[in-house]
Amino acid sequence: MSFIVAIDGPAGTGKGTITKLIAKDFGLINIDTGATYRLEMINQNVSINEKDKIIKISETIKIDIKNNEGIQTIFLNGEDVTDKIRSKEVTALVSQVSAIVEVRLNMVKLQRKLAEGKDVIMEGRDITTYVLPNADVKIYLDADVKERARRRYKENLEKGINMTYEEVLEKIKIRDHNDSNKEIGSLKIAEDAIVIDTTYLTIEQVKEKVADIINKAKGGQQC
Repeated sequence: MSFIVAIDGPAGTGKGTITKLIAKDFGLINIDTGATYRLEMINQNVSINEKDKIIKISETIKIDIKNNEGIQTIFLNGEDVTDKIRSKEVTALVSQVSAIVEVRLNMVKLQRKLAEGKDVIMEGRDITTYVLPNADVKIYLDADVKERARRRYKENLEKGINMTYEEVLEKIKIRDHNDSNKEIGSLKIAEDAIVIDTTYLTIEQVKEKVADIINKAKGGQQC
């Protein structure tokens, strides 16, 4: 038996941070294939414009994620890349590969395979509706667009990224529009998802709400 938590929502709602915190507290495997995929593009020196090569990677890439006593290890083609996927080179690579239909379909197959028989948590824009529609827990994190822009602006300042608040706000609005109008895997709220508005909540408060939902789904028992 497996237990699956799926979290969706637009940029700036805290999905990534909450997923990492919940994964640690509940001993769930945090499935994030995006960073690993970008690392393989770097390994093979493939640019964002080389569509055929990008598709080939999505067909041949092998990712495995193991969780040992709360410590998560990520393997790429048999190599431990847990630290490498957090490098500046990987995080700086803004990947648009999900817009390629063939890549998206191949990665969904991989994500579903990684989730088989495991206690996992996954976040994105279409996890509850498309990737893992049978998840035990479905959560949609939302927040006012201006608050989301403020959060992202603050993150950029901390990372030394020079961008005005107005520029960040405009980029988020554009991303919201694009994510909601994807041909495959568009951002929308699943009918059975629990919506949490994080606009006026701290990360700790959001984590508590998500934890309560998971505990209720498990009958009060943690993973």
